[in-house]
Amino acid sequence: MRWGMTIDLGRCTGCYGCVLACKQEHSTPTGIHFRRMMFEEVGQYPAARRLHAPVQCNHCAEPPCVPVCPTKATYQRQDGLVLVDADVCIGCGYCMTACPYEHRHFVEDKLEHFDSGLTPHEQAGGEAGHDWQAKRDTVVKCTFCEHRLARAEGTGLKPGVDREVTPACVITCPADAMTFGDLNDPGSKISRLIAERHGFGLLPEAGTHPSIYYLPDR
Repeated sequence: MRWGMTIDLGRCTGCYGCVLACKQEHSTPTGIHFRRMMFEEVGQYPAARRLHAPVQCNHCAEPPCVPVCPTKATYQRQDGLVLVDADVCIGCGYCMTACPYEHRHFVEDKLEHFDSGLTPHEQAGGEAGHDWQAKRDTVVKCTFCEHRLARAEGTGLKPGVDREVTPACVITCPADAMTFGDLNDPGSKISRLIAERHGFGLLPEAGTHPSIYYLPDR
């Protein structure tokens, strides 16, 4: 099994719903967004238009961040997820330099968004339950909502199908622009979409083989 995601650029409206859902789920400190929306203007007036696409950690099959970590804090699971063990991370930043997508973030001292201090939601670390105090001076990133995937074990629930065990960004999208599933299953919806819609990953020249595929606008 290898978890992955497709993002349909024809359906995505750039509404920022997935960005806000991720922020809510993980309650990341100020300045840190596991998911961002990128925009680019193409063409010339009067035919100029703006393109947009959500971006995040790609959970690469060949993650360049893993071999450069001196403490093995960054690791890859058998299901393809690339994660960081905060108890082992020393915040050296090697993984940040190695990532061609620039989707790793260093946790600094300022955790709160308001001068009045941490809100109850921030103290709880969001729905994911992050201990941000303990993660100071470490590097963090998107986890594909690993805490949600873990809820499926022994329940019969299926990530990508059942909302409660599917990444927050996917279930929040009002345009149903994202699909989550097993890339190694040729019969899965995600594999069929990639094949039928000619899905592509970002920066193929980097040789990372990302687990996020973009479906071109038809």
